[in-house]
Parts: sequence; C-alpha cells; structure tokens
Amino acid sequence: MSEESKYHATAAAILPLVGGAGNVTSVAHCMTRLRLGLHDRSLVRDEQLKALPAVMGVVEDDTYQIVLGPGAVARVTPEFEALVEAERAGASSPAPDHGDDPVTAEALAAQGVALRAERKARNATPFKLFLRRVANIFVPLIPALIGCGVIAGLNGLLVNLHWLPGVTPALAAVASGFMALIAVFVGHNTAKEFGGTPILGGAVASVIVYAGVANVEAFGRHLSPGQGGVLGALGAAWLGVYVEKWCRRRVPEAVDVLVTPTVTVLVAGLATLFGLMFLAGEVSAWIGDAADRLLSHGGAGAGFLLGGLFLPLVMLGLHQALIPIHTTLIEGAGFTVLLPILAMAGAGQVGAAIAVYCRLRHNTSIRATIRSALWPGFLGVGEPLIYGVSLPLGRPFVTACTGGAFGGAFVGLFNQLGTNVGSTAIGPSGWALFPLLDGNHGPGRTVAVYAGGLVVGYAAGFLATYCFGFTGTMLAELDAEPAAPAEDRPVPAERAAEKA
Repeated sequence: MSEESKYHATAAAILPLVGGAGNVTSVAHCMTRLRLGLHDRSLVRDEQLKALPAVMGVVEDDTYQIVLGPGAVARVTPEFEALVEAERAGASSPAPDHGDDPVTAEALAAQGVALRAERKARNATPFKLFLRRVANIFVPLIPALIGCGVIAGLNGLLVNLHWLPGVTPALAAVASGFMALIAVFVGHNTAKEFGGTPILGGAVASVIVYAGVANVEAFGRHLSPGQGGVLGALGAAWLGVYVEKWCRRRVPEAVDVLVTPTVTVLVAGLATLFGLMFLAGEVSAWIGDAADRLLSHGGAGAGFLLGGLFLPLVMLGLHQALIPIHTTLIEGAGFTVLLPILAMAGAGQVGAAIAVYCRLRHNTSIRATIRSALWPGFLGVGEPLIYGVSLPLGRPFVTACTGGAFGGAFVGLFNQLGTNVGSTAIGPSGWALFPLLDGNHGPGRTVAVYAGGLVVGYAAGFLATYCFGFTGTMLAELDAEPAAPAEDRPVPAERAAEKA
C-alpha cells in the first residue's frame, strides 16, 4: 500500500467511527492530534477507534482529539476533510469492517476515558477555557516554528564549523523570516479565534513589526520594531476584534464595508502604538528576566518542580497555554530554556511505563498496550501512555511525575551552573527535540546535558514505579496468572489414583 493510500485508509476508517460526516462540525489538527468538533458525542465508538493501528489514543476535551502522532496527523487530516466533504455531497465512503472490539487493556482504557471525562467536567472553568483559546491561536503555528527552528539549528552548526559560508546567510534568512513576522500570524489567528475578521487582526498586529515605528515616541521613548512581540500582537488583535464587533452593531450596512475596517485598524493600531507595544515589551522583558533568574538562582529546585508538575498539565491539555511564554523567550534569547526541562516529564513517563511492563509479567493485555505506545513516548508523544496506562493505574502516574522531576532537576542544575540548555522552537520533546537544541556553550555540551536529563528521567521514573508504583493488592489484581485451559490443568493426586 502506498503512503497516500495508507493515510486515506486511516481517514476512511476513522470517519464512520465518529458518527459520519453529519456528526462532524469542525476539523483541525495540532502537532499530534486530529481535533474534531462533534454534534453528538454518543455516536463515537471509542474502543473501535482505539483499536485502529494508526490511532495511539483518544482525548476528550473541548474537541474530540484522536492521537495519530507527528507527521501522520498532518497527512491524515486533509484526507479526512476530503472524505467529510464527499460524504456530505452524497458520495459516502464505506468503512472497513474491523470485526469485534479487541480486548487489549479494555478495562484500563475504560477507566482512562472515565478519568478524562471527570477532569474535563471539573476543569471547564472560564479561566481554563480562556487558556485553551489562547493555545488554539498558537497551535497552528507550531509546524512553521519547528521547521524554522531546525533550519536555524543547522545554520548555527554550519557557522560554528565554518562550513559553506556562502550558504549560511541564505539559511539565516529562511530561518528568521517567519519569526520576524510571527506577530502578523498571531494577530490573524487571534481575530479568527475570538470571532473577528482574521485579516484585520493581522493588519493591526503588523504595526508591531513595521520598521517605521522607530519614528514613533511613546512614554518618552522611541519604539523599536518588534517591541512587544507576540504578546503585543495578541493584545492588539483582541482589541481589534472588540472594536470591529462594536462597529458591526452600530454602523449602517450601507457604509459598513468602508467604516468598520477603517475604524478597527485605526483605533486598535493607535492603541497598539501608544500603549500596547510599550506594555507588552515590558512584560516580555520581565518574562525573560524571570526565566533567567529562576534557573540561575534555583536551577535544580526549579527544574524539579517544573519537570514534576508538567504531566498533570499535559493530562488536562493546558500545557499548550505555555506556548506564548516559550515564543516570547525564543523572540528574546533565540531559544526557550523552559522546554527542555518540561520535556523531562515525558522521560519520567517512559521510565514508569517500562517499570509497569516489568512488574506485570503475566498481564499480556497491558504489556501489549505499553509495547505499542512506548516508541511514540520516546519521541515525545506521551498521551497513549498517560491515558492508556499510568493515569488509570493511579500510583504509576505519580511515580512518572517523580521521574520527570528528577530529570528536570538535572537539566536545571546545569542551567544554574551556567550551561543554558534551550530549544529554538516548540512542539516536540523526547528524542525529537535533539535537532532543535541550542544553548550558550555550543551544541556538544547542550546535547550532552539534555541527553543526561533524559537518562535521569528514564531511570528515576523506572525506579520510583518499580519500587513504589504498586501495592500488594494492585499486583495481586493486575498480575494474576492466566487461567489454564481445562485439559492442561494438573489432576489432583486422589483423582489420579482413582484413574489408575
């Protein structure tokens, strides 16, 4: 089967299991997940979805999220969208028959679904819903951030080695072009997320990166192009949406096409120049200084807390609310020092999963789940292990957090000692983060520290889970010997004598 056929087959298999095209209200994707808006959640067949070979797990949030992994999700999504459009037009696509639901870790997966639903209901607060909306603004930008980050890392390596001096300026331009205009993309997505006209959001935010702002004076200082960065763009576009909605309610339809865009760009643009750019610039500088102070003075302790607390954020889907902070650090220093520390949470999860695999020698169901989810875990896709193994088991989730804490402490300690380990982009973690690493002491030491943190996270997660992840009762319930067939069971001595 060709690659295109494989992704089309995956999309065709998923569509009927989520209730068909008529049940789908929206289709999007992030780094690893196909995100679907659904009319009726009860039409989804979770267990059959999770049984598909390409599906690593499912997550219930404000949208229904199917974990397909990096790379695959970007190829399956357009196939899925095409099938939805075709079915709505009357050309429905038949779904393959997968037979009966498999029994692979079925009870554990059901507990994971229940836990997700419980946490979703408990965490649907206005503040957390707002954070998710902010995350939705930045998630579509991640592929470009990764691509430009990898190119920037490659260019830095070539510069350090004094190779291809005629090519490195071109690579620098390719890597930096997107970051120079990221405020425009943030403004576009902000307006789209909050119900405004996306192009007006981009127009307002573009004021921030216009070179001519150097001639504008605010608060007694001349502005600098790019001042305020993504935070300023976020605020400018949000203000633009508010002004646009105000105009739509009050401006007569006959002149709306002229008045509303003009007033929106003028009011929000002037407010950006004479207020938001300065304020957002101060906040951005404070974030950079705070991150530096945090890791230079309390590196090991800060890394312990950050690495240990990140898995619960991933579990709740709130980790993507940190994207604006990462992006601000990348704009200021060229890399974010927080991401390599937070990535240690995934290492702790992998170590914990390996320990569960070793402890439950007779539970072939859970061991099969771990085998299928472990390699994605090494590459930074942790949802299958979280929702399919550690979280439903309970204690292994806590011990996985312990592994992440010790890995974070290791990386944080080196930051405290003067070796900054950062990432030039956001998105991947685990082994997939290696091409994006950068720091203040060259690629060799940066890679060595990050690799050491992963090893510490694996080892600490494994040891904590192996030693403290199970009670005696849990082991008795989860690791019982499988029942032998009747013909293979040993015959009691008395009956054997009777037969003789």
